[in-house]
Amino acid sequence: MLPLDTARAFGRGIGRLYWPIGSRSRKVTEVNIAAAFPGMPVQEQKQLAKQSILSTAELFTEMGHVWLKPWTYVASLITEVVGVELIEAAQAEGRGVIVLVPHLGNWEVVGLHLGTLGHTVSLYQPPKVADLGSLIERGRQSSGATLVPTNSRGLAQLLKCVKSGGISGILPDQAPSDLNSGQNSEFMGVKCFTGTLSSNMIRRTGALAVFGHARRVPGGFAIHYEAAESEIYDEDTGNSLAALNRGVERALQSCVEQYQWEYKRFRVRPRDGEGLYDNI
Repeated sequence: MLPLDTARAFGRGIGRLYWPIGSRSRKVTEVNIAAAFPGMPVQEQKQLAKQSILSTAELFTEMGHVWLKPWTYVASLITEVVGVELIEAAQAEGRGVIVLVPHLGNWEVVGLHLGTLGHTVSLYQPPKVADLGSLIERGRQSSGATLVPTNSRGLAQLLKCVKSGGISGILPDQAPSDLNSGQNSEFMGVKCFTGTLSSNMIRRTGALAVFGHARRVPGGFAIHYEAAESEIYDEDTGNSLAALNRGVERALQSCVEQYQWEYKRFRVRPRDGEGLYDNI
């Protein structure tokens, strides 16, 4: 019910109250930023960590605008779209597109925008709270996208969509729980477990790989799409994953404080020595 900028200000206020507690999220954020930016002075690392926590709080308080309001309203919040011609050209040729959407800015807005560009299918794992799940489903499908479960049947639907020239949005920076679903690859100079779903899908479908994110700006969001580097199509999974992680690195440079640094991104599987999060 609040104007978007007011809702965000409310979120930042919550973040400022949350910061001094020294919670798990703050500790993980500080560990991640220290690992990702080892040359950054400690005081700047702490400032970036605080900005990240405030940005995440903004994300929570703006979600009512994204999930509960109609797509026409959300579309009015998009102040800029850069690089959409990459997707439009592929669609015109009948080529599928896999859009890699890191946990940067408000990734939900990217998913909604993709639903307006062509037949879009994305994976969805319902939350533990059933009522919240139905709310999220309605919100994510409000622009025309289709959600499918994160199981073999859902993956088959995803594959079929992209092979037939459709679009899929995939979160490339989540560490899968299954050891067979990823490999250790460098991100920000640190080895971490990286899912192979994106690389496998790109190879199997011949789809165009594009990175996308929705940066939080005053009054709304700026969406940017950028073609992935050619190495992401490499038959060698290690080379493809390295290119994928470099793409995420490039994306977050435009708004590094809006990346979800409180997620344990630098987990390594299988473990090789002491982990970054052993004491958290």
